[in-house]
Amino acid sequence: MNAVLAPPKSSNLRQLSETGWQSKTVKREMRDNLTRMLAEGEELFPGIVGYEDSVIPEINLAILAGHDMLFLGEKGQAKSKIMRLLPRFLDPWVPYIDHPELPVHEDPYRPITSLGKDLIARHDPEDIPIAWWHRNERYSERLSPGTKFADIIGEIDPAKLTGGVSMGAEEALSFGLIPRMHRGIFAMNELPELDDLVQVGLFNILEERDVQIRGFPIRFDLDIAILFSANPATYNRSGKVIPQLKDRIGSIIQTHYPHDRVEGIEILRQELADDLDGDYPVQVPFFMYQIVEEITAQARRSKYIDQASGVSARFSLANFRNMVASARQRGILHGEKPAVPRISDLGHLYSSALGKLELDLMGSHQMSEKHIIDSIVAQAIETVFGEYVEEHGLAEIAEIFRGGVRVEVGDQLPSSQYAERLQSVPPAWAKAFEVNASEDQAVRASCVEFVLAGLYAMDKISRSTQFGKIEYEF
Repeated sequence: MNAVLAPPKSSNLRQLSETGWQSKTVKREMRDNLTRMLAEGEELFPGIVGYEDSVIPEINLAILAGHDMLFLGEKGQAKSKIMRLLPRFLDPWVPYIDHPELPVHEDPYRPITSLGKDLIARHDPEDIPIAWWHRNERYSERLSPGTKFADIIGEIDPAKLTGGVSMGAEEALSFGLIPRMHRGIFAMNELPELDDLVQVGLFNILEERDVQIRGFPIRFDLDIAILFSANPATYNRSGKVIPQLKDRIGSIIQTHYPHDRVEGIEILRQELADDLDGDYPVQVPFFMYQIVEEITAQARRSKYIDQASGVSARFSLANFRNMVASARQRGILHGEKPAVPRISDLGHLYSSALGKLELDLMGSHQMSEKHIIDSIVAQAIETVFGEYVEEHGLAEIAEIFRGGVRVEVGDQLPSSQYAERLQSVPPAWAKAFEVNASEDQAVRASCVEFVLAGLYAMDKISRSTQFGKIEYEF
């Protein structure tokens, strides 16, 4: 969100009028500010990667058209993150009538409640107090499951009826989230999970911009931008979203996963850069970034995974954090600064990956999640290693050695031991370090494991695992 600057100094309606402030609708604010930002070349959605030529242009068109929007995409495609950035296109501050009994932030020039209209009609401008509402506060969101009509639309307040207010009077109403966000942006996540009755209330708001509670003829000319998010598998299922509501949503913005590994790595670096600092810093070789992101790419192509449920970007983030944590633990135990992740650190991915993948029951054939994760990790290592073989010719290393050479590795072994164990190996092994040129023992240990795991994936060497340690044999 934007930094909160000091609000304007106008404190009553007369002072506001003297500034020349003009009232605008929410969607007009968004359109005007987007227009200015486009003209000035300002970054529109900071932190959003890979959508520059696809999603962002569609959002721009929707804002310029004054549409409510539905973000349609699988889990982990930054739908909520984008919606939370849209208040950037609101004015920094808007004035409202500062009265404790007003249920909404009333536009001083266009009040919608009886009390707001009465205040304007009965009082001199200098007697009408004005306060300022920052754009960071003009956004609210709700998750659909469990949401009731009273939560987001409103309900008759029994306490007010007991106090003598007529049931048909405006004062008897208790406003829900949407009316309270008058002059703001409201987002509803997982739209298909919303109760049919609430959906009916929403399409009335989208069409007429008014609120009707329990059939009482009380109308409020709401000024609001409404956003939705949904998963294609449920949104397109018959009966999940009523047709009248679908018809009233102005633009559908379709999101997607990163088109290539480069975009995925950029997201990892952006989201997790701070995780690598601290008293025990971690330095991640580029090939480990590639492997973590390739694991996600393989999962998104795997026949064992239910692709309709998607494989979230959070899968990559959780696996990366797990790998970094394993390396950091080794750094703490052995005093290695910085610690450097290795292939053996990926042996702990079960804890971060289990539960994030939905198995395809027809394709998995009684395979466990662990077996599937092992298969996906192995395929990712083979894919990335194959690219380095083409660049550095690393496959030749396996042909150089004579039988009987054994190299033991593991996530808890100090990096210094790798150099000792490779002393019996011919000098040709130095070719392995071309993948990440460095004299640092921890980096070189990571390179050793990468090449060993890659050679094993290509069936060049054998491997055995016992008690968390891996032994490769040439």
